[in-house]
Amino acid sequence: MDCGTNSTRLLILNGDGSTDTRLMRITRLGEGVDATGVLTPDATDRTLAVLAEYRRLVDRAGVAAVRLVATSATRDATNGAAFLRAASDVIGAPAELLDGQTEGQLAYAGATSSLVATELDDVVVDIGGGSTEIAVGHQGVVRATSLNVGCVRVSERFFRHDPPTGDELLLAESEVRSMVRAGFNELVGAGWRSPGIRLIGLAGSVTTLAALELGLEEYDPVQIHHVCLSLSAVDHWYKVLASESTAERSLRRAITPGREDVIAGGALILRIVIDTLHAERCLVSETDMLDGLAMSLLDTRGGSTTDAQAR
Repeated sequence: MDCGTNSTRLLILNGDGSTDTRLMRITRLGEGVDATGVLTPDATDRTLAVLAEYRRLVDRAGVAAVRLVATSATRDATNGAAFLRAASDVIGAPAELLDGQTEGQLAYAGATSSLVATELDDVVVDIGGGSTEIAVGHQGVVRATSLNVGCVRVSERFFRHDPPTGDELLLAESEVRSMVRAGFNELVGAGWRSPGIRLIGLAGSVTTLAALELGLEEYDPVQIHHVCLSLSAVDHWYKVLASESTAERSLRRAITPGREDVIAGGALILRIVIDTLHAERCLVSETDMLDGLAMSLLDTRGGSTTDAQAR
C-alpha cells in the first residue's frame, strides 16, 4: 500500500506473483502541504478511510506479508509521524516513510520488471503529487533522486487562476526546468550525453495523457501499458489541458475524477523531462513503485520476481 500525495493505492499479489487486486483512490493527502507543511485533518481522515477499506480486502485475501509506505506529503509534513502511527493502527502493520532515493529505486524496479533489457540507458520518471522521482540505469548502475515537485505541488504553488495564465505557466516551466536539470546533473553529471535512452514514464499524470492520446472513453490500463507517447503528443495535450478550466477537464472521461485540477501540472513536468533529455518519445508503464514494493516482498519470502509484474 502506498499513501501518496494525491492517491492511495493497493496491490495484492497471489502466491504465484500474479495480480489479485490493484486499486487506486484519490485522497489528496498532501492538500495544502506545500504551503502549510501540515497534513490537514480532512485529508488524513480521507486517507485513513481508504486504508480501512484496503485493510478489509487484505484480511479477506489472507495475505502473508504487507508493506505500507508513505511518500512526499508525509515526508514534508511536521505531523507526518502522527499520520504514520494512525496508518499503522488501521492496517495492523508498520507504516514506512520512504525517502526519495528509495522511492526512485523501487519505481525503477517496478517499471523495468516486464521490459526486455537493451543496450540503451533506461531513464524512469515517476511523476507523483508532491515529488517526481528520476532514476537512471547507466552502465549497469541505477541511481535515483527525488525532485520536490509534482502535479499537486506545481498546481498549488503556481496556478492561481483557472485556467492558469500565461505568466503562471512560464514561471512554472522555468522553475520545473531548473529542478529537472539539477536532478539529472546530480545523477549523471552535466556533461552526460547518452547515445540513446529508453525513457519510461509512470504514475497517474503520464497514464492519463496516454489515455487522452488513445482517445479512450474510460481509463483502461491494459490498453495504456507500454504505449509510446511522442514529444509532440505530450506537448499537444499540455497546451490543451493548460488552456482548459478544471470544469472543462472534468468532462473528459479519460481523466479520473479528482485529477482534473492537477493534470496540467503533471503534463508540464513530463514535457520538460522529455525536452531536457532531447528524447522523442516516452514509454508509458502501468507497473511502478507499487510493483517494486511487491517484488521486495517476494524477494524476502524467496519468491520469484519474474512473475511479479501486473499485466
